[in-house]
Amino acid sequence: MAATDYIQQVPLAPAARVDLANLTSELWLDIPTLSSFIRANAKRTAVYPTTTRLCADSQKLYVYFHCQDNDIWGHYTERDQPIYDEEVVELFLAPGAADPVRYYEFEVSPNGVLFDAEIINPTSQRADIQVRPEWNCTGIQWAAERCDVENWWTAVLIIPWSAVAPPGQLPSIWRANFYRIERPRGQPPEFSCWSPTHTDPADFHKPAYFGRLQLPFA
Repeated sequence: MAATDYIQQVPLAPAARVDLANLTSELWLDIPTLSSFIRANAKRTAVYPTTTRLCADSQKLYVYFHCQDNDIWGHYTERDQPIYDEEVVELFLAPGAADPVRYYEFEVSPNGVLFDAEIINPTSQRADIQVRPEWNCTGIQWAAERCDVENWWTAVLIIPWSAVAPPGQLPSIWRANFYRIERPRGQPPEFSCWSPTHTDPADFHKPAYFGRLQLPFA
C-alpha cells in the first residue's frame, strides 16, 4: 500500500470529551481503531500489537494507544529525555496535505514520560534533520499506565490545535503517522507504523509516507 492509502476520517470527539484524558474511560472503546501497525519495512504486520484510536473537536486532537507487551521497561523520568532509545509510542503531525518539511513529534513512554519536539526535515535525509526538543507543546496533556501482570500498557495524548496549527487557521487535512518502538530485552527491537516508511533499517522520519487525517468539522 502507498502512503496515500492511509487516510483516516477522524471522528468527532464525544460530548463527554473531558473523560478522554482518563486512560480507562469506556468512551475510548466506542471510537474506531486505526488499521494494524506494520513493520517499518512494510514486509509484515507487527509482532507486538498496538491498538490506536483518535478523535477530535475544534479545539483538540485526542489519541489513545494500547500496546501488548510482555517486557515493559523504561528508565528515563524527565520530559524530553531520549525515550526513543527505550520503548515508546509516537505521533508525527503536520498541518496541510503536502509532504511536510516541518512537523511535530510526540512520544510517550510506558512510565508516562513525554518527548515533544519541532522537526525541520528539508530532504528526508538524517544528515539534514534538525530536532528542536526545546519546543514544548502549549497545553498538551498526556498520561500512561502499565499493567505488567497482564502484559499491556496504554498512553493518551491530547494536543491543542492552537499549538500546532498555522495562526488563525485549522486545516481540514493533516499529515500524520503513528509509531511504536518495542525493545524486548535480549531480542531484536521492532519498529512499527500505521503507514510504513519502507525503510530497513527503520527510519520514521520519512514525511512522504505520512498518512492523511481528515478532520470532521472543517
